[in-house]
Parts: sequence; C-alpha cells; structure tokens
Amino acid sequence: MNNKGWTLVELMIIVTMFGILSLSVSQIFLHIWRFYRITHVQKELQEEARTIMEVMTRHLRNARSDTIVLSRFNPQQPPYSKIDFYTIDGSTVSYYQLNRNLYQRVGNMTPKVLSKSVTYFAVTFPKSYEMNIVSIALTLERDLYEIRRKALHMASEKIMVMN
Repeated sequence: MNNKGWTLVELMIIVTMFGILSLSVSQIFLHIWRFYRITHVQKELQEEARTIMEVMTRHLRNARSDTIVLSRFNPQQPPYSKIDFYTIDGSTVSYYQLNRNLYQRVGNMTPKVLSKSVTYFAVTFPKSYEMNIVSIALTLERDLYEIRRKALHMASEKIMVMN
C-alpha cells in the first residue's frame, strides 16, 4: 500500500520543532540587539565625555589660577558643580551642571549645552595648597532599553593651570 502524506504525529513533531526553533531564534536576535545597543550607547558616552574633557582642559590650561572659583549654580545642585575663571586674554569662562545638563558659558555669549546626559559633575582642587591644579569628575548616563541604563564615569587626571 502506497500512502502519501503525513500522519498526525509527524505533523505535531514538525510544528513543535518549528516552535522551539522560532523561540530560540527570536531570543538570539533580542540578545544581538541588546548587545548592539549597549556598545553603541557606550561608544556615544565615551565620545561625548572625551569631547567635554578636551574642551574644558583647553580652557583651564589658559585660565588664570588666581581667578578660579568653585561653587554651585543653585542650592539644588551638588557642591562644586560649577567652575568660573578668567582666561589669560580676559574672557570669563563658566562650566556648570543644571539638572542633567552641562553648560559652558564663554564671555557674554548664551550658555552652550555640552551634554544632556550628566548625572554628576564636580570640580575640585586635589591639593588645597596648590590652586593651579584642578581635578574634574564627570558621570554621563543614558537609557538603553526597557528600564536599563548605561553610565560612564570619567575622572580626569589633574589639569595643570598654566598661568
């Protein structure tokens, strides 16, 4: 007898195999997407932090050490989350955190937003007897997926004020 076709048992086995295969493939794609998202956000945070540090370092190297003032923008902000100083050419420069934004103000220009991802910004004098060395700490944070976040903390090596 030459019967062609599938039995019910064979059909159920095939449906079960396709179900297992589709579940595992979707989990693999989800893990690949999460890995991509984590590495992409980490790269963006590193680039943003490096850019901020380069800009701040350039200005601080041209600062007059006797004009550096560490404070905070308002009482709701963390202590030492604002730095003001004069550069050697006489212009005023300020960097400060306000909520999750980091601002740069040069002279009388409108403040420029350097980052919208700042959770922590602090400027200190690492040695109280050397007011020409400044240390900067910066933490940036972004949403990844669902309720997860990626944070990057960057503490600069001490910046020597040249003037």
